Amino acid sequence: MTGQVPRIRRSDARDNRERLLEAARAVFADEGLTAPMREVARRADVGPATLYRHFPTKEQLVTEAFAEQLRACYAVVDDALADPDPWRGLQAVLVRLGELYARDRAVTAALLSAFPMDFTAERERALKSLAELVRRARDAGAVRPETTLDDVVVVLAAAGGLPAATPAARVAAARRFTTIAINGLRAVPTLRD
Repeated sequence: MTGQVPRIRRSDARDNRERLLEAARAVFADEGLTAPMREVARRADVGPATLYRHFPTKEQLVTEAFAEQLRACYAVVDDALADPDPWRGLQAVLVRLGELYARDRAVTAALLSAFPMDFTAERERALKSLAELVRRARDAGAVRPETTLDDVVVVLAAAGGLPAATPAARVAAARRFTTIAINGLRAVPTLRD
C-alpha cells in the first residue's frame, strides 16, 4: 500500500482546534502578534501541550488563525482592480481595508509581518495588483501624479493603528481618516490663467 490513510480527528480535538483559533484571533487582536502562546491556550481553556500539539509554532497558529481574513483582504484588492473606474476601486480599497484593519489590528500585523509564510505569494500578488490600481488611477488623472503604492500602504497601516477606546470607535476613526486620506490623494485640478 503506497498511499496514506487520511487521519480523522476526534470531535474533541476538532473542538479544541477551533477554540484555539478563536482564542488566537481574540488574543492577537487585543495584544498583537507578540502575545504569548500561553495566553492563547489559557483563553481557549486548554493546556499548552494541546496548543503545541495542534500548532507547533506561532507562525503556524498565526497563519491558520488569519487565513480567512487575509484572503478577504486580497479579494478586496482583486475586486477593486476589476472595477473599470480606477479611482472608485482605489477608494473602495482604502475604505474597506481601513475598516477591516481598524476592526482587527492583528490582521494589519499579520499582513505586515513575516509570520504568515503561506501567504507570501498572495501578499506579493495583492501588492502588485494594488500597484497596478494606483498606476491606473494616476494614468486616469484621478490621483496626484506623485502618488505611489507606498502612500496607499501607509494610509492602510495608519488606519489600522488609530488609537480609540473601543473597536467601534476605531472603525469610526478609520472611516474619518480614510476620507481625509482619499481627499489628499485626489488629483487637484490646476487653475488656468
